[in-house]
Amino acid sequence: MLEEIEIKWLVSFKAIYENCSIKLAAEKLHLPTSNVSRHLALLEAQLNVRLLERTTRKMHPTIAGKMLFDSLTPNLLAIEEALVSAKQGGEVVAGHLKVMTPDLPFMADIVAEFAVNHPQLRFSCDTQLNPKEGLLDGFDVVLTFNRGQLDDSGWVAKEMCRWASCVVAAPSLLDKHTNIDTLEALSKQPCITTHSVMQGMPWRFKENITLNVQSRFKVNSGHMAKSAALKGIGFALLPLHACAAEIASGELVKINLNNEPEDLVLNAFYSGKKHVPVKVKRFIEHVQLAIKQLE
Repeated sequence: MLEEIEIKWLVSFKAIYENCSIKLAAEKLHLPTSNVSRHLALLEAQLNVRLLERTTRKMHPTIAGKMLFDSLTPNLLAIEEALVSAKQGGEVVAGHLKVMTPDLPFMADIVAEFAVNHPQLRFSCDTQLNPKEGLLDGFDVVLTFNRGQLDDSGWVAKEMCRWASCVVAAPSLLDKHTNIDTLEALSKQPCITTHSVMQGMPWRFKENITLNVQSRFKVNSGHMAKSAALKGIGFALLPLHACAAEIASGELVKINLNNEPEDLVLNAFYSGKKHVPVKVKRFIEHVQLAIKQLE
């Protein structure tokens, strides 16, 4: 019989019983009077018994109505408490959170702070600059760098931060390679590239332009790329903030090209758009806020 009864009928009955009025019950439940009246009628029809006697002024419970109310009230309260407990439990950051992130000094502090703030959480963190697609399924959140349009991976991507980028070179290199002011000219010069992270080959520029460059020196680290650029090994594509001091000092020269490089973006990838686990939501919010405070 339970599967034939809707809980909203029971809630409406309880409110009518307590207020001795369909109108007052509807006001309490924030429902149209017609809805509450229909709930009572459907409940009585399903049970095949009169629960409340109607008069012109008031409603009075029948014996069956009083029996139902006395039995129903503690059970509805228990259901309400169970739902509240479940909701609160869903807001607790607990369980096992598996994260992949680039090995960056600021990310190390951000991750450690999140773990400290949520002692009920077990944390596994893998630092890989260039995660392979097959590895992603073993993680709750994957933080990785990208330039340009993202491939459709089936994961949800949320931008954590964005940095403007530039092409730089050492003055000693520019003494040998002059008039580098177009992408075509740049494509013929020695360049410092990444193995595959950030879609290092080809280089990506705004307006969805890609450029195949001549790779003289391959690395998997922004710091190594900058060091190689300072030594005059080749042209490098770097976040502007990472080489601003060297540009200001004259150790590196920002190359003014006819197209700007795509921004360097740190994205958080996670699966599912609906019912995202609270541990994932809170971690992403924490990373966003922490990075914003660093700016």
